[in-house]
Amino acid sequence: MQWETVIGLEIHVQLATTTKIFSGSSTAFGAEPNTQASIVDLAMPGTLPVLNIQAVKYAAMFGLAIGAEINQRSTFDRKNYFYPDSPKGYQTTQMDAPIVGAGTVTIELSNGRTKEIRIHHAHLEEDAGKSLHDQFPGMSGIDLNRAGTPLIEIVSEPDMSSAEEAVAFARKIHAIVTSIGIGDGDMSQGSLRFDVNVSVRPKGQAEYGTRTETKNLNSFRFMERAIHQEVARQIDLIEDGGTITQETRLYDGDKHIAKPMRSKEEANDYRYFPCPDLLPVELDDSFVEALRNDMPELPDERKARYIGDFALSNYDADILSGDREQAVYFETVVAHCDDAKLAANWIMGELAAQINKADRSIGDSPISAEQLGGMIKLIKDGTISGKIAKQVFEALWSGEATDAKSYIEAKGLIQNSDEGAIEAMVDEVLANNPDQVAAFRAAEGPKQKKMTGFFVGQIMKASKGQANPGIINKILMKKLNS
Repeated sequence: MQWETVIGLEIHVQLATTTKIFSGSSTAFGAEPNTQASIVDLAMPGTLPVLNIQAVKYAAMFGLAIGAEINQRSTFDRKNYFYPDSPKGYQTTQMDAPIVGAGTVTIELSNGRTKEIRIHHAHLEEDAGKSLHDQFPGMSGIDLNRAGTPLIEIVSEPDMSSAEEAVAFARKIHAIVTSIGIGDGDMSQGSLRFDVNVSVRPKGQAEYGTRTETKNLNSFRFMERAIHQEVARQIDLIEDGGTITQETRLYDGDKHIAKPMRSKEEANDYRYFPCPDLLPVELDDSFVEALRNDMPELPDERKARYIGDFALSNYDADILSGDREQAVYFETVVAHCDDAKLAANWIMGELAAQINKADRSIGDSPISAEQLGGMIKLIKDGTISGKIAKQVFEALWSGEATDAKSYIEAKGLIQNSDEGAIEAMVDEVLANNPDQVAAFRAAEGPKQKKMTGFFVGQIMKASKGQANPGIINKILMKKLNS
């Protein structure tokens, strides 16, 4: 039997406010446990929440970014449950009247196809605390620093039919959130978390299958792997005569295993009721229009600008525009070297490789955009070759150099463009390799082109990487074809 997959996502985005959604407690990451939880966050008797207006603005900005309805009247509700990390016994959230209504997000897939994913709504809510299971032998600790941190929960329709589509959608949400500056999107710190609802059904069947929810995935790679695993598990179970249980599951990305967490609750299980301590949020037209007029550039707009202004390929523009921090870095590099294609190649090539290897973000790259731009400018004007540039790049990355120009002057790495000197090196290499010369002249088309690399490599070696590749090729081809 052929099966098809149905996927919907719930995405929790921590909003980039400096204080919590209902109190003045700090939201800074990394503080000592329980040093940023006030009596308001714990709903101690006699305390009342005060809504953080910045969280309202950020939620509305997200709605504008996806072309959604901004509900001019939204309300808060209490979602009742009893977990150790929620001493209030409830979560303040939005149920019946969320601040953001229906919208759409367009994703682009690897085959170039685009697809619209519908957003059902996005609502404001507070985060819970965090249980610590690995710091106290035989016991669990509770850190309430996250309690009351403002979130928007983005709820998609079940419009995705593969892990690739789900990841593309998640990446697009990350790009939007970071581009408009309402969240840092740092998944390692829990600023962006995904709950994935997965079900399978016989191909062509209209009715949905029973879904499971895999919670709190905090990387795109883990999400992709968790979806593949869950789809395979459901199909195997059904084909073996079993049935799918509606449940919440936890995925361990390091061990690539998932296990049931609890049976899936319905809304009735949470006994929602209107929060008596918070008035409805009323937004007038001028508030929304002021936000609309101040909206930053969106990822799709930035991508179109990169293609139009910088003549980048769709692939390059898509990658460089998808992350605001990377986009700012790229544009600063271009401003210093005036060569967008070279800048894109170095950022997506050498720099990305080093950043991934060091598990850093581009924001804390040891090489500043100004330094990289300065180095690329030296490549562009012929001062250094691409090979020498890699040596300079490594020196900048390690901190051995702080400025490309000063470094190459101190190390004597300036590119050799003396045609007479290069011609002498070409002659010497050809004279020392008569068999390869004969083979080249006996070969044809593509094979000849491939063999040229041998001679170029030998000449570059003789020049210690400093000979101008353009001049090498000109002289070499003239002599090989003479």
